[in-house]
Amino acid sequence: MSGKHDSPQVRVADAAGIAAAAALLRGGGLVAVPTETVYGLAARADSADAVAAIYRAKGRPDFNPLIVHVNDLARAEELVLIDDRARKLAAAFWPGALTMVLPLRDGARIAPAVSAGLPTLALRCPAHPAMRALLEESGLALAAPSANRSGGVSPTTAAHVVQSLRERVPLVLDGGACAAGIESTIVALRADGGWQVLRPGPITEAQISAILGAPAGLVTSDRIEAPGQLASHYAPGKPVRLNASTARPDEFLIGFGPVAGAISLSPAGDLAEAAARLYDCLHQAAAASQPRIAIAPIPDEGIGNAINDRLRRAAV
Repeated sequence: MSGKHDSPQVRVADAAGIAAAAALLRGGGLVAVPTETVYGLAARADSADAVAAIYRAKGRPDFNPLIVHVNDLARAEELVLIDDRARKLAAAFWPGALTMVLPLRDGARIAPAVSAGLPTLALRCPAHPAMRALLEESGLALAAPSANRSGGVSPTTAAHVVQSLRERVPLVLDGGACAAGIESTIVALRADGGWQVLRPGPITEAQISAILGAPAGLVTSDRIEAPGQLASHYAPGKPVRLNASTARPDEFLIGFGPVAGAISLSPAGDLAEAAARLYDCLHQAAAASQPRIAIAPIPDEGIGNAINDRLRRAAV
């Protein structure tokens, strides 16, 4: 008997669960943990072996960098160079759903695979109490992409993690459903004073612009600098048709607002509710009997821009 299991251990994200997870992480293991955005697959960011385990579990391309999570700005400054713009953004949005791409500090204890060989690091300070407790208890900076197989639908519940990763992760901390429901906004702060949004998210470009006092620049490079930039991503494993007002006979329709559908992102047309429900609806659509998925139109404004970004990549 090999002892191999088909599912991870799932523990409530209480003090005992956090302590067990921290011990596993310090030993180089993997833990799935809730954040305010989606569940992350965490490993210590200073260990090449631990980071390699993330890539193996996810089946993730090695040119796609990982986000590192820290518990405060002081820990961030041990890893990256922080300028006045970064301090302003951190004061406004940390802890929270903003990731900043900043120059990697010489001598920073970060495994090379985390930055995928780039001279920058994607970094954020999360707000979820379970992730904050885990960072504090472990004393580590944690690399933590979404806790799912690469390219698939991101997990917003512990059950989604188990369904996607199974035995590839030994421990899942269950902190309930994620509040924001889509991944963090990623902003790159450039050496010339400019900035760019590399991935839309819960914090909008307009909110960032209001803090920095300048508009965003256009992303003109094809280089992968941060998670979520691959053309095909967040895929439910079936063909997806966007901007659908009705379902064809072979389609499972995800509604929004006046378009009812088999299920709805938000019957009231609330974009924040739609973001929080997005991945759960995609998981339900993937499990439905219909071979295709149709999705109602989503207004391309505010957080709707982030929702449509995910849907376009899911439909590729």
